[in-house]
Amino acid sequence: MGKRRMPDLYRAPFPLYTIKVDPKTGWVITAGGGGGSKTGIKNAVHFLGLELVGDQHCATLVHSHDTDTRATMNLAIGGDVIAAGQDGRCSLMRFRQRQPRGKAAAKDWGSSEQGAARRRAGKGGKGSEGAAARGNVSEMNDNTTQISVETFGEVQSDLNPQDPLQKCVRFSPDLSLLLTGGTDGHIRVWEYPSLKEKLDFKAHEGEIEDLDISPNNKHLVTVGRDFACSIWSGNQLAMSLCWHEKMPQIAAKSYRYMSCRFGKVEDQKDTLRLYTVQIPHKRDRKPPQCYLSKWDGQNFLPMLTNPCGTEVISTLAVSDSGTFLGLGTVTGSVAIYVAFSLQKLYYVQESHGIVVTDLAFLPDTPKGQSLKGNNEAAMLSVAVDSRCQMHTVRNRRSFPIWLVLFFCGIMVVGAVLLLQHLFPGLI
Repeated sequence: MGKRRMPDLYRAPFPLYTIKVDPKTGWVITAGGGGGSKTGIKNAVHFLGLELVGDQHCATLVHSHDTDTRATMNLAIGGDVIAAGQDGRCSLMRFRQRQPRGKAAAKDWGSSEQGAARRRAGKGGKGSEGAAARGNVSEMNDNTTQISVETFGEVQSDLNPQDPLQKCVRFSPDLSLLLTGGTDGHIRVWEYPSLKEKLDFKAHEGEIEDLDISPNNKHLVTVGRDFACSIWSGNQLAMSLCWHEKMPQIAAKSYRYMSCRFGKVEDQKDTLRLYTVQIPHKRDRKPPQCYLSKWDGQNFLPMLTNPCGTEVISTLAVSDSGTFLGLGTVTGSVAIYVAFSLQKLYYVQESHGIVVTDLAFLPDTPKGQSLKGNNEAAMLSVAVDSRCQMHTVRNRRSFPIWLVLFFCGIMVVGAVLLLQHLFPGLI
């Protein structure tokens, strides 16, 4: 589980900053770009079709949606809608599947045209592969899934006068709210889908790093560059977390919070956990440890804190079941941890060539389970190096409890017989 070269699932023609998986269709939605600078690097949202062939995952570009001069830095999926953070705005885009053009046009083709098409396909196999490799989206999609993307709304999510930038976005679990945080330190909450502003309050001094909302919409957790991780009820501060309260060796303001996520507890329907990541505030010649913390999701009491390596953490993800945590680092490494014990289960050093910008587990939906295959967990990662990779944890073999008890019984009987043989009359 050390440094090794991971195969690329997909490589985009621009830096990738965010990735999500649509639970219903299994489409992988990833986005990024070169921003407004005139470097020739495009800005787009890519839809990937994910397949499991044997034990290997493969992805193909299904649709590319151009976002003009604005790169998508973060996104959230709510039903068939994407909320995309682009500069200081949140753009809302509805995506839909439509009938492949190839099927619709086939009714109008003459037999001679069909024959010509078959001859071209037969003679020009290499040429057609070259067109796909060059990213000719219209040709690739003629006889495959077609996706339409329509922008239907936009809100100003950050009002920083110098360089407005939305840093994070979430839909509430019931899709009644849209929440954003940015560089101006404000949390903004809109009613969805009306986009009527509900709340706008100063949550942190400086940038918002991350935010999440509990399944019942009761608590909002926010992380800022001001060393604070805050729990809010509406726009009222309920409490501030202190992860190193029982760690006197950690100096005040030597660490700051980087990420926060709520997670379920497997087989405990009404139980909730909160996970946070703490990273060093300053770089030292000898890199200090980063830390991963687990909190009770109801009363927010600390439950467990473990070190998670000296590589600075850049992103955090939690699986749908709450069983696994994913971590990405600024040096390109990717890890998967067991949520219960905060123990490392999977690790690839410098899997990407540069900072990992986002992670996404395959969802626990019928489509997600079919794509997961014989793996206990499957997680996607993207980075500024334009690469998308898949990381999997194979199902761990387990034995039925009756079989374990059976072997224990045999061992006990064997021990008794051995003692009788070595020490007659002892038993």
